[in-house]
Amino acid sequence: MEKKKYYIDIGSGEISQIKYDNNDSFTIQATTEEVSLLRAKMENMHDAGVRSFFRAHVPIMPYHNDKSNDDYDSNLTETYQMLYDLGDDEVKKHIDSIGILTDDHM
Repeated sequence: MEKKKYYIDIGSGEISQIKYDNNDSFTIQATTEEVSLLRAKMENMHDAGVRSFFRAHVPIMPYHNDKSNDDYDSNLTETYQMLYDLGDDEVKKHIDSIGILTDDHM
């Protein structure tokens, strides 16, 4: 399967083949299937974030016992792992620098 260049911005959830404004936080080379999987992980992250928002307004539910926060963190880590695997040296260097894929960041 042919790999194409994609521009990724995790904050906005954008995945695009067209570079414009600041949508190029990460640049990857990926197949259509890989992009679909990445998009699903980013959508799962968004959904978990929405659930966490509503949970935050329920004072009797402690943060550390919230599955939606765990889901968000898990999908975020998996997203960064995919970006690391599909990204160029600059992407790998940046992800290494923030330490999200190591136990040291906790």
